[in-house]
Amino acid sequence: MTLFSEVRGLPVVTLGEANELGVVRSLTIDVVSGLVGQVRLSPARGRNEIAIDWSALHVIGPDAVLVRSGTALDTPPAPVEILGLRVLTEDGDERGTVRDIAFDPVTGRVEKMCTALGDIPGDRLVGLGDYALVVRTG
Repeated sequence: MTLFSEVRGLPVVTLGEANELGVVRSLTIDVVSGLVGQVRLSPARGRNEIAIDWSALHVIGPDAVLVRSGTALDTPPAPVEILGLRVLTEDGDERGTVRDIAFDPVTGRVEKMCTALGDIPGDRLVGLGDYALVVRTG
């Protein structure tokens, strides 16, 4: 299991050429599948944030994220910043704020959300918006 806080700021480098594409800024999470969909980067050159599809990753290491050569880069829409976001149940009960996200570094499966009030299993994700992360009551 890997924490987002351990990955944020790591350089993202192409496997064959060792070209640095940028540094990890955030992750895009697909709440329906419970998977990390993209890694979002602050680019090494230029100003616009870019995104790399999870399937293009080769490995997340302790010092860098390696991506396959020839990886397609995308200019994503504005992200919802997950860290610091309120967590609410479907019933509207407060469950703290997101401090970190734990995910499987191979599959991208969200294992848990670490909140100020305790951990919430990733399979309880229901929705994600600008205002809150919504989880199943349980």
